[in-house]
Amino acid sequence: MDQNTLRSVQAPLKETYRTDPAAAVVTLSAFGDLGADQSCSVQTGQALVAAGLHPATGGDGSFACSGDMLLQALVACAGVTMMAVATSLGLQVAGTVHADGDLDFRGTLGVDREAPVGFSAIRLSFDLRTDATDDEVATLLQLTERYCVVFQTLRTPPTLDASMA
Repeated sequence: MDQNTLRSVQAPLKETYRTDPAAAVVTLSAFGDLGADQSCSVQTGQALVAAGLHPATGGDGSFACSGDMLLQALVACAGVTMMAVATSLGLQVAGTVHADGDLDFRGTLGVDREAPVGFSAIRLSFDLRTDATDDEVATLLQLTERYCVVFQTLRTPPTLDASMA
């Protein structure tokens, strides 16, 4: 998709959201089926993914790890956002996106109550091939961070609630 096509697709959406802010609020959903062997199958829209215990918590490695899936969601969102921003700015970019994060499994296994449950640090990096200037690349990164839904959700966590039906 080129710059003009992207703008023409997004223009009516932006106008609708300006005049009717409530139209911009969409509830996304995910659904999983609890399975054997401490697993949960999640429909991704493209495929069914069976998630299970990471080997560091007793899993055998045959299931997807939800921590890996979180990092994959960050990479996907940041990559898509960067490409859309680059298109909007008229920049040509190619390359790779990488995320890694640090987990202390003592927390999730209840070995040490002081150890955090969840990632203590996540690093997102891009290895770009582009003829953009350093200033353009800096703007591209800044806008990617600003508009990436997963990045911003991790940076400023939403209100979270769990319930039992």
